[in-house]
Amino acid sequence: MTEAAMETLPKLTPTQALLLRTAAHRADGQVIPPETLRGGARVKVLTALLDRGWIEPADGYHVLTDAGYAAIGQQRPVPPDGVAKCDTTDGLQLLEGIPVRPGTKLAALVLALRRPQGATSLQLMLATGWQPHSVRGAISGLLRKRLGLNVVLTHNAAGERVYRIG
Repeated sequence: MTEAAMETLPKLTPTQALLLRTAAHRADGQVIPPETLRGGARVKVLTALLDRGWIEPADGYHVLTDAGYAAIGQQRPVPPDGVAKCDTTDGLQLLEGIPVRPGTKLAALVLALRRPQGATSLQLMLATGWQPHSVRGAISGLLRKRLGLNVVLTHNAAGERVYRIG
């Protein structure tokens, strides 16, 4: 993204930005607030996103709008030929070669870790709604041991843990 494009993006709170970016990574664009975002804070964030037209209600949940994609500097993905292709094996989707069920917390974890910059512990917690020990346990037990993935742990400039699949 160019510097000029970044200047024109609207101001987002960290929670709003994380919700929009997480929804943008989902094929259906569904906004799923983490379980840790409760009560008034949850209502306030969702109301602000609705008021700005970045999300809209759809069958009991919220989905990202074109304006929501634009707010984070992205465009709505268009599947080739209008149909999303996926390899399935007994109800499992092969997510970039990794067998996980689409729309699950494990799928959200894998998608976040597949990003080139990786994901911080906080980002993984918000994406899954899990506590820190559950995130670390899933990385260690499910991803590293059971699926045999190479998950790399580094620290960013702020000293936060950053995980990514290497």
